[in-house]
Amino acid sequence: MEIDRNSSEDLSDEDVALKQRLELCVERVVEDNSNPGIQKVALERMMHEIRTSTSSMTSVPEPLKFLRPHYGTLKSYYETMGDSDQKKNLADTLSVLALTMSAQGERESLKYRLLGSQGDIASWGHAYVRNLMKEIQEEYADKTLQQTEINYMMVLVRQIVAFLMKHNGEPEAVDLLLEVEDLDLLRDHIDSTNYKRTCLYLSSSVSYLPGPDDRLVLDLAHSIYVKSKEYPSALRIALFLGNLQYVKDLFTSCDDLLQKKQFCYILARHGVDFVLDENMVANDDEREVMQDIINNAKLSEGYLNLARDIQVMAPKSPEDVYRVPQIEGQASGGATIVSARQNLAATFVNAFVNAGFGQDKFMTESSNGGSSGSWLFKNKEHGKVSVVGSLGMIKLWDIDSGLSQIDKYFHSTDFHVIAGALLGVGIVNCHVSSKCDPALALLCDYLKNENPTIRIGAIMGLGLAYAGSQNEQILETLCPILVDTKSPVDVIAFTAISLGLVFVGSCNEEVAQSIIFSLMDREESDWVEPLTRFLPLGLGLLYLGKQERVEATAEVTKTFNEKIRKYCDMTLLSCAYAGTGNVLKVQNLLGHCAHHLEKENDEKHQGAAVLGIAMISMAEELGLEMAIRSLEHVLQYGEQNTRQAVPLALGLLCISNPKVNVMDTLSRLSHDSDTEVVMAAIISLGLIGAGTNNARIAGMLRDLSNYYYKQADILFCVRIAQGLVHLGKGLLTIDPYHSERFLVSPTALAGIVTLLHACLDMKSIILGKYHYVLYFIVLAMQPRMLMTVDEDLKPLAVPVRVGKVVDVVGQAGRPKSITGFQTHSTPVLLAAGDRAELATENYVPLTPVLEGFVILKRNPEYMEDD
Repeated sequence: MEIDRNSSEDLSDEDVALKQRLELCVERVVEDNSNPGIQKVALERMMHEIRTSTSSMTSVPEPLKFLRPHYGTLKSYYETMGDSDQKKNLADTLSVLALTMSAQGERESLKYRLLGSQGDIASWGHAYVRNLMKEIQEEYADKTLQQTEINYMMVLVRQIVAFLMKHNGEPEAVDLLLEVEDLDLLRDHIDSTNYKRTCLYLSSSVSYLPGPDDRLVLDLAHSIYVKSKEYPSALRIALFLGNLQYVKDLFTSCDDLLQKKQFCYILARHGVDFVLDENMVANDDEREVMQDIINNAKLSEGYLNLARDIQVMAPKSPEDVYRVPQIEGQASGGATIVSARQNLAATFVNAFVNAGFGQDKFMTESSNGGSSGSWLFKNKEHGKVSVVGSLGMIKLWDIDSGLSQIDKYFHSTDFHVIAGALLGVGIVNCHVSSKCDPALALLCDYLKNENPTIRIGAIMGLGLAYAGSQNEQILETLCPILVDTKSPVDVIAFTAISLGLVFVGSCNEEVAQSIIFSLMDREESDWVEPLTRFLPLGLGLLYLGKQERVEATAEVTKTFNEKIRKYCDMTLLSCAYAGTGNVLKVQNLLGHCAHHLEKENDEKHQGAAVLGIAMISMAEELGLEMAIRSLEHVLQYGEQNTRQAVPLALGLLCISNPKVNVMDTLSRLSHDSDTEVVMAAIISLGLIGAGTNNARIAGMLRDLSNYYYKQADILFCVRIAQGLVHLGKGLLTIDPYHSERFLVSPTALAGIVTLLHACLDMKSIILGKYHYVLYFIVLAMQPRMLMTVDEDLKPLAVPVRVGKVVDVVGQAGRPKSITGFQTHSTPVLLAAGDRAELATENYVPLTPVLEGFVILKRNPEYMEDD
């Protein structure tokens, strides 16, 4: 009793009066001979006191504290009552009291709520609703395990969802419905005030959901966007799902021609081969304009407009990039011995730096009047393939000018020059389609040429020009080469890769069977060839991002020669789950990396497994950080062959996004004792800084070029990395992700993965005679710009704020979506992690994501200030 007295002494007069009132109410309620009228009034009084204290709960309310000793009494009395309204009201009261008094795991709050009056849930406050949600989720999990009836809870679930959707609790509503597996209930509560927050949460939660829940969630978000006429967001979800029927439906259901043109810009950026028909766009002229947008016919024009605006049109030479304050004796010491190798490096640097600008100081006729010939002959044999191919890179996306420049090289008697011209044609046509299909007409004539180098040039050109197009003519043309036993291994390897690129993510059975037969036909001696790794990769690209659809093919690979079987398994797994963030698959791959193998040649597959970890984990930020940490462990404890792939995996995780911690790790590895690790680290420095002009990486590479000046192979890698860092003079990115990292372009990812697999055997492929595989990077190259255009699709300069992205998913109110912004006039460059928003109310953008080409229309509600 002493304790009671002390505790009551701490209470204020109001609290003492409240305590006495509540105790009196309890007494009136539980008295056997109490008048029903008095009992009803006492119960209503008690409920009123609880309601008024819990509607805005910041701490445990006083009534709940004071009623704690009486909870057992009220429960016991409830069991003795007969059916009546009073009993239901008491059940409601007990349900609220159970919020703080119920024993762990009893779920009494839910029990009494279901027994109660089922009245308005809102009057008891948010804390009570959240507690009920928790208990419903626990109850549902138990009942599902026991396989018993669960429908009795659904009325309450509907009440809670309605309450949450009215009170900015969309994330909690989605979580609850995911737990009880009834997301469709959301549709009844969506309106113009809450659909954006709901869909943002739905699409953001996809990375953390297992299949098939992830696709169900995206289907729901898509249907909500369509219902709310937020078509550009619906289109992005359709592309994420890979559902072209949804895309067609959007074109037919949307009546706004301008909006349809914006769809076309989004499709072009994603790299979708999409053909419009009369049902989608009725007017022939408009349809032709839109098809040109999808075909990227105006990409070169927009890119050069950006370059003129930023004033970087003047061609750059490799020396401008190297900028080495030479220690004189050093540079000349090795220059005479490896001049051809250094010239080849300069060719790539020149191609990367001047990519898409149409002019340079080595290859284009407009410079020094015919200097292209003299530069060509400064390179030996297979080096000429890359030299002539570089012209395609310089004329990137400009088909008319590019083909006219390349044409003269077809008349050469040197087969290396012809192969380079064929490759150049493919590069020029990359991402750009034309009605007359010049690439197909030019390249197919050379596929049956007796010279394997010319055949490789034509095959790789077709792969680059038609990547992602699923062109049936190419299937008919290339598949016979795969099963031709007389074809050399390198020709077959490039054919597999080109078919993989053309049919990327299509799960095409005919191509898959052709590659499988080709793998089965290989002799024991063929597996020594470095390029045989391209056969499993070509097969893997067919299933890029398609998850479980790869399983049937994966079963077939178990019958392969043991030398390639594991490499096939790792490649198929990593391609199929690329960009999904699937933790179980990452653990599987980590397990393969941890094995210490006895045989010398058994370890090839571990490099593919390390790359697979990066491919799967790159989907979202949390998985990406975890993968970087896991790769640190592989670096410390893995075998030498595994360590060689780690820098490449780090390069993929932070591609065109130079994170300081990764930069430091790669800098450390660039001085490793293993030459393969050093070269991989240097190439990866180029990848993470690609197109950023990052001063710190550029400085590191200049230091490395001085440090390794006597080692021709490593110096070649340094030069390639320098070219990548200054890609397109800083206007390009090779990040396959776009639309604020929501979508990944399959062709871009395929190009990067192909290059990285080639880098797993740097000495035989990149430093051998197949250095032109570096041009696969063109598949991922895109301008990192925001170009605003008016309703006539002409450039329109408007002020925009550009700042770092702020994650606003699930946040209350209207939080700012960018921070640390600066205001610029369009066109502007967007770095990794940047987001732009309009700084004027005079115009309205036709897409919520301001990236690439964005159409603006005048805001009809805008009134200019006097």
